[in-house]
Amino acid sequence: MTTSHASLLLGTISEDQHIYLDSLHKVMAKLATEKYLQKIDHEGLYPFEIYNAWIDLGLFRIGFPEEYGGIGGDLKDLLLISQELAHWSYDIYSAYSVPLYTALTLLKIGTEEQKKKLLPALMEGKIRLSTSISEPSAGSDVSAIKTIAKPVDGGWIINGQKLWNTAAGVADNVLQVLVRTDPDTPPRAGMSMFLIPNNTPGVECRKLEMLGRRGTGTYEVFFTDVFVPAENMVGELNKGWKGLLACLQTERVLTSAGYVGSAQKVVDISLAYAKERAQFGRAIGEFQVISHMLADMQTEVDASRLLVERAASIIIGGKDAMREVSMAKLYGSETYAKVSNQGMQIFGAYGYSMEYEIQRHFRDSRSTTVGAGSSQMQRNTIASSMGLKAQ
Repeated sequence: MTTSHASLLLGTISEDQHIYLDSLHKVMAKLATEKYLQKIDHEGLYPFEIYNAWIDLGLFRIGFPEEYGGIGGDLKDLLLISQELAHWSYDIYSAYSVPLYTALTLLKIGTEEQKKKLLPALMEGKIRLSTSISEPSAGSDVSAIKTIAKPVDGGWIINGQKLWNTAAGVADNVLQVLVRTDPDTPPRAGMSMFLIPNNTPGVECRKLEMLGRRGTGTYEVFFTDVFVPAENMVGELNKGWKGLLACLQTERVLTSAGYVGSAQKVVDISLAYAKERAQFGRAIGEFQVISHMLADMQTEVDASRLLVERAASIIIGGKDAMREVSMAKLYGSETYAKVSNQGMQIFGAYGYSMEYEIQRHFRDSRSTTVGAGSSQMQRNTIASSMGLKAQ
């Protein structure tokens, strides 16, 4: 299990955590076979079988209070789960992480009615949740969004387009959409968030053909005269920017934990291949050039893990960790992309074959330095924390 690679920075893993992670590992080992992962990747199929197994395990109940159907737990639990799931597939992990992040935001800024209605429904598998922020002209610059909501009797009418939305079109999904509710305000003001089921009249989700992460799916979403009841607003009117920041640090540290899990899997399969593949009369892992490459790969993955755990420990302590989270996100994403590229080199021509797992990591990892805040944006944040005005 990936927990064998966990450090002790956040303390030892409890017996209860071991038991649950072992159960989760057994389910994933049974369902997330290489044949299954190839199928959802090649055919662009959402991993319903695995998702439903998570529901049976109560996966989405972890990290949420009992009053909303949860079983408690903290950030450490979510970090361990993130590494375990991403160790199988970063694409599979996103089917867990995106609903989780959305639900955590809802938990923090949603109304009691919203939380009591939607959180138990998520935990029971009746709905999924995802977040809809980016637009064709608004990626890193979130303040440039143009999707607009205009007030009408009983609610709002929304028009616009969203892009790069994970799992937006999957059945029974509720989108948490960031829109502009006051166009006559400064860029970061005048935005609000709404909950919109993806089967609402006027909502159209189109799945995009992507290089990687093809199962969970990436969508563009069109909103044409979509009526949303007033009670579906999440957080305060015109305070959508505040809502975005509500769980940003937690979201990014968990995302970074996912990078660690997937990067560790790349090292594991590359090491196993290097021990088995023979050339010139011996295993290629016995050649210094390969053994040193693998040693560097493992060192960088462990460094990524420590950055994640440092950031998490600060968050758990109730302090601001934006700088540390940005470092973990930057280094973790670039490490996953780097070791995947190195793994391809170790596998040689076999790595270029679609029959081998390493090529899927190579494709999936490429998105991580762009999504959830690009590497360039993370460097800007880090530089800013150092007193530099990065442009």
